[in-house]
Amino acid sequence: METDVPEIPGPRPPKGPLLDHLKEVGVWAVKLPSADAIVVRRTLSCLAENPGGLPGVKESTEQIERREAFWSTIKPAHFGVKIASKSLLGVIRFITVGVFIGLFGKTGIGRWLLLKFPSLFSLGWFRKKGPTEDEVASATFKMWFVGHGFSDDSLASQGNRKPDTEIITRVMGPEIGYLTTPIILVQCALILLKERDNLPKGGVFPPGIVFGATDLQDRLQQNGISFDVISKNNV
Repeated sequence: METDVPEIPGPRPPKGPLLDHLKEVGVWAVKLPSADAIVVRRTLSCLAENPGGLPGVKESTEQIERREAFWSTIKPAHFGVKIASKSLLGVIRFITVGVFIGLFGKTGIGRWLLLKFPSLFSLGWFRKKGPTEDEVASATFKMWFVGHGFSDDSLASQGNRKPDTEIITRVMGPEIGYLTTPIILVQCALILLKERDNLPKGGVFPPGIVFGATDLQDRLQQNGISFDVISKNNV
């Protein structure tokens, strides 16, 4: 049985248009039906059940205090994902490929066509032989996080008051599939090996609730993945 996400103060954000121009970061974006938002919601659900985070197998008193202090700073949030491009044409390309996958993926012959001609139906994004080493080495990724919230808890409880603070952060690094993903997986594995006593006994959990209070972010930054606060302003 899935736990409800904890109540979030203030009004729910508007759904917004399918296609949006995010002036804050200078990109065009379209909603992406990915699992990311679900993973974030489940992380918050797990945190609602365990406000201090998940206890480790054999934590020291110092580690317990560190874990509880970390999770006390995490607040529930509405979360959605969009895929973005600097040009409107790039977003139209995203939509076109999404339509191809959505339509052709429903039937056996359609899936055969997608697998047989990946370059055609992805408009050149994917091909059977994969990218070259030079293409992988030259590629990078950026993830922008645009958050709206309240500078004080008391403001959130004042009926339909609009958020008064905007914060923009960014995660960026090398090519996301062949380089960044292995970096993340290896660092998570090293944490499992070196900090086993500080981690939960076991079970099926979203990664955020397991690795949130560890030094994973520091490890990733040491391996070429950066986490930056771009701006924080009153609105």
